[in-house]
Amino acid sequence: MAEITGDQRVQSEVLEGLATAVNHRRWFVELAVPYLGENPIEIGSGLGDYALEWAEHFPRFTATEADPDRLVALKERLADRPGIEVRQMLLPNPEQGDYSAAVSYNVLEHIEDHVAALRSMGNLVRPGGAVVIIVPAFQFAMSPADIATGHVRRYTKKTLSAAMTEAGLAVEKIHYANALGLIGYFMATKVFRLMPKEGPMVRVYDTLVLPATKAAEQLARPPFGQSVFAVARRPA
Repeated sequence: MAEITGDQRVQSEVLEGLATAVNHRRWFVELAVPYLGENPIEIGSGLGDYALEWAEHFPRFTATEADPDRLVALKERLADRPGIEVRQMLLPNPEQGDYSAAVSYNVLEHIEDHVAALRSMGNLVRPGGAVVIIVPAFQFAMSPADIATGHVRRYTKKTLSAAMTEAGLAVEKIHYANALGLIGYFMATKVFRLMPKEGPMVRVYDTLVLPATKAAEQLARPPFGQSVFAVARRPA
């Protein structure tokens, strides 16, 4: 049975703290935009930071959230955006849809049956539609922060590709992103046991380090990263 994992209060605090990482968010928004079509659905919209960015690119956008309290906050925040529909959704579920794409950032790692969740995402999109995923990378980086926020795993390109394939999706693109971010995350959360949150370290990284990291990774994909980015298709 589907359930929400992790401390929802801690998750919301982390989401609020990382909302200030504007350059990081815009980079990851740009990664997905070419694959989302005209009417995408986001799984796990949290507080709506990504939804607001993505909705600028599309005539229609659907944001979803599983946690009831965050759902209320999400509806309030997006109430004045008529092009955005807000729904409650928890994966896996049996719904069939006709969205142009399904996108989910930093959600799959919370779900025990991630293959069923990916299969559900595939069922939400029309044949040929994209399923676009970002998940945290490398099990060695699993930290107290991961556990507190309900992460049940971290991924490699191989493990995420295998889960997508098992879910009946055809992997089109997969690569690591934010190489320096993995080093920073490991030191902050695994070595010093800090929680990701707004503060001087986040601001300095987002303002000074991340733009250079993004530019370098546009020239050459790194062999590791803080995240795995993947695009798969529902078979036509």
